[in-house]
Amino acid sequence: MEPLSNGDLLVTEKPGRLRMVSAAGVVGQPIAGLPAVDPRGQGGMLDVAPSPSFGSDRTIFWSYSEPREGGNGTSVARGVLSSDMQRVEQVRVIFRVLPTYDGTLHYGSRLAFGPDGMLYVTLGERSDKPMRRYVQQLDSHLGKIVRISPDGTAPADNPFVGQASALPEIWSMGHRNIQAAAFDARGRLWEVEHGARGGDELNLVTKGKNYGWPLVAYGIEYSGQPIPDAVTARSGFEQPVYYWDPVIAPSGAEFYTGDAFPKWRGNLFVGSLKEKRLVRLTIENDRVTGEEHLLVDRGQRVRDVRQGPDGALYIVTDQGNGELWKITPRR
Repeated sequence: MEPLSNGDLLVTEKPGRLRMVSAAGVVGQPIAGLPAVDPRGQGGMLDVAPSPSFGSDRTIFWSYSEPREGGNGTSVARGVLSSDMQRVEQVRVIFRVLPTYDGTLHYGSRLAFGPDGMLYVTLGERSDKPMRRYVQQLDSHLGKIVRISPDGTAPADNPFVGQASALPEIWSMGHRNIQAAAFDARGRLWEVEHGARGGDELNLVTKGKNYGWPLVAYGIEYSGQPIPDAVTARSGFEQPVYYWDPVIAPSGAEFYTGDAFPKWRGNLFVGSLKEKRLVRLTIENDRVTGEEHLLVDRGQRVRDVRQGPDGALYIVTDQGNGELWKITPRR
């Protein structure tokens, strides 16, 4: 979900749809012109982000599980919304994850434009054990955050540009299945990713750093067995700022900067799928100092949270009949 400056919201739907929801809550028809998705398992239409200059160029970017020969993979496309908001035109795929894999899990993916005007894309590691080795390899995008320009090219100041066998788009590595990416007021990138059984992580992302998976982890396999060769700390690998055990199965996240809830400025809001709530974190000196769970009584999987131009919080739920909520102060 992504709010626009006029209060309308772009909302993605898993089967491959994108809709405009008006500021008044009117749900539009599916926007035409999108490429096909592979909706099996955790695949489908993933994230959407307007161009930083959307007001003048009407360009949007979206990530999705792209069907390919030999399987599928997370891809990012861009296009221009028609003046009537009914279709997307001039569609072009600007990034494709390598390698392609015939699986149905852990695509990522969040899109976030940084203050540098670059597009940061979070990518899952595809879950299955045979694919884990790619997370620690620079010739693969799996388990990475990539940084690309709006035309899909790799900026020359990316950390691994020019390194033999390294894919130039890579910004950071050693991630599992990243579900959130958010920039703070200082322009720094934070991400939240799923652990296995235990060990969901909040990370402050630094250029070129390695966040450990599957060699450093705070969880265990879903089977209850240890993750092979994993420890909770290892020289040369970054530690999470915070982790959850048991897990909350985090989803979208947003740093709050608005006026509607002045006491929440600087707080990080994180959706929870498994625990079906909105989590509010207070952060001081890059450490989590408090955690509050909100909207517990609603009992719905929170897929994304965004701050609107009015300072309200907008939340979309991951349900068979999903809902879009607007959260404002109690009058």
